[in-house]
Amino acid sequence: MTFSDFFKTSAPSAVKLPAEKVDKTYKRLRFQAFLAGTLGYALYYVCRLSMGVMKQPLIDAGLLDATQLGIIGACLYWAYALGKLVNGFLADSSNIKRFMASGLIVSVLMNFTMGILGVAALKGTVATSALFILFAVCWAVNGWSQSMGAPPAIIALSRWFPLSIRGTFYGFFSSSHNIGEGLSFVFVGMLVAAFGWMWGFFGAALAGVLGILIIIFFMHDTPESKGLPPIEVLSGEGKVEELSPEEKRAQTRRMQAAVIKNPGVWILALASAFMYMSRYAINEWGTIFLQEAKGYDLAGAATIIGINPIFGVIGTVVSGWLSDTVFRGDRKYPAFVAGILEAIALAIFLFGGPSKWLNILAMVLFGVAIGVLISFLGGLMAVDIVPRQATGAALGIVGMASYAAAGLQNVVTGLLLDGHTVEVGGKMVHDFTYVSWFWLGAAVISFVLPVFNWRRKQQVI
Repeated sequence: MTFSDFFKTSAPSAVKLPAEKVDKTYKRLRFQAFLAGTLGYALYYVCRLSMGVMKQPLIDAGLLDATQLGIIGACLYWAYALGKLVNGFLADSSNIKRFMASGLIVSVLMNFTMGILGVAALKGTVATSALFILFAVCWAVNGWSQSMGAPPAIIALSRWFPLSIRGTFYGFFSSSHNIGEGLSFVFVGMLVAAFGWMWGFFGAALAGVLGILIIIFFMHDTPESKGLPPIEVLSGEGKVEELSPEEKRAQTRRMQAAVIKNPGVWILALASAFMYMSRYAINEWGTIFLQEAKGYDLAGAATIIGINPIFGVIGTVVSGWLSDTVFRGDRKYPAFVAGILEAIALAIFLFGGPSKWLNILAMVLFGVAIGVLISFLGGLMAVDIVPRQATGAALGIVGMASYAAAGLQNVVTGLLLDGHTVEVGGKMVHDFTYVSWFWLGAAVISFVLPVFNWRRKQQVI
């Protein structure tokens, strides 16, 4: 078996299930694939966001500064952006179980390696200049491997779920972002506070191992590979044209090429890009913002930031169900309202006082709003306007723009912070004034852009 053969979509099973077993088996395997995609991708996130709670300890230890941390973070997001585009296209024709598990294996290895480098840096066996370069390289590799998580998980929804309930389950799946973020800030934050910053990487790696096992045991490639009919037949959506594997690949490539030319996909990609700027501004810099601008300690700051992804679960779960049942698959109105709510919550957080309850309220509202926007702007609205066979391509375009913007935000934020400092109590701290307006402006643009797509229909090829 060649390397490319290992990742090819599974061939249909030669043994077909008897008719009386089809429905029960289909529903069981469908739920397992959904569970593996959701929990597996949540644990992907822990391996991606582990750096978010380590910034202040790294700065305090004199190992890295804000600009270097911004560049390291950007390396992940830019590699992720390119990988999201490439792997989104590849995943359309892949064995999604093997594809998704392989990415998380590499991500675990990178987190473990960075933990080892951290131990060496504290012992003085790795110079700070070398640590910066090594961290940047490892984090870039991690970014590429992270891009192998979302496409197969979402393609599993296309392969296993009918259109009538896809939005509902996409909403449930999108909670994986929030679960992963919450684990990152609470679990990793506790490890860092208790044992030191390098333990954040070790803890993330351990969480990733659990994710690998879940994917291996519960993810399934296609209904046909399990002796079941195609999803179109199972759901009663229509007949499936009989095509050879070569003809299927050619059809997929033709549809992917048409998606690239679809202006609606690019509008949503740009909107998602600005939303990801504001989203990752809080995920990456929210903890240090509370520490320096509002006087919180690391544990208290990480706990408050960790509230937003927990409440994001409400936004993601409710958004899919609401748009399927109340708005009949129309996502534009709830997305617009969620965008306004995100901007309001961000303004409260950035310009409100140090009150614990005010900041908790801001993170509750921010989490709910971002949960909706991740589900809609981050994928579902693009998936809705393209053919099922080109799901990965649409997600690749949106993901590329989103994470390129997240990386740009990291660099700009780091430069703005290092360029504007103030003295507080005899200590120099970062001035977040300019950064705050930058983050808020991105949030506003993100909910205005999708208005240009309100009359656009699904692409027919």
